[in-house]
Amino acid sequence: MTWDWGVVADFMPKFWDGLLVTLQILALGSLISFALGLVWALLMRTPTRFVRWPVGVVTEFIRNTPLLVQLFFFFYVLPEWGLTWSALTTGICAIGLHYSTYTMQVYRAGIEAVPVGQWEAATALNLPLRHTWTAVILPQAIRRVVPALGNYVISMLKDTPILMTITVLEMLGQARLFSQQNFQFTEPLTVIGVAFIVIAYPASLLVRALERRLVR
Repeated sequence: MTWDWGVVADFMPKFWDGLLVTLQILALGSLISFALGLVWALLMRTPTRFVRWPVGVVTEFIRNTPLLVQLFFFFYVLPEWGLTWSALTTGICAIGLHYSTYTMQVYRAGIEAVPVGQWEAATALNLPLRHTWTAVILPQAIRRVVPALGNYVISMLKDTPILMTITVLEMLGQARLFSQQNFQFTEPLTVIGVAFIVIAYPASLLVRALERRLVR
């Protein structure tokens, strides 16, 4: 087996297309998971059990079913109910929703880690509940959970190839398509493996640095 740099050169335009799609999935999926995860966490703290119970059931169901099953459900079943999205939109929404159930637990841990004295101080100052959350509790909680959220971003990056199963041409999808068309597998797949390492490893170092800086 010999390494053919010509194959690499031919594959690179497809690689850049796949990389852009991967980064788009990662960015938008992360935004959905962060925002929706915070909503889940706040709803789970409401005193009304008729809110907590459905939220708990839904999030447990999502967290305990495979992402691949959810992707197939959104892509193949929802159109039968009149909800038709593009493959990329479906993938972004599915991966964001899936990971929101994990970020929810991160937010919950961060909120519960805020000292009781902070709640008592807000009550003593007669702060409205909205101001208590936005000015006192959430800034402290989110600061504590940034490293954990970063870890889930890295996990989401490594899960983006699953979207290939619903025809999203992210990095691995482009490599697979190129390999099948040109009967060259070694070079494209090696490039993709190296690309994931180049992206994920520095990101993991950044998360560790944030953890050392923020969590003291």
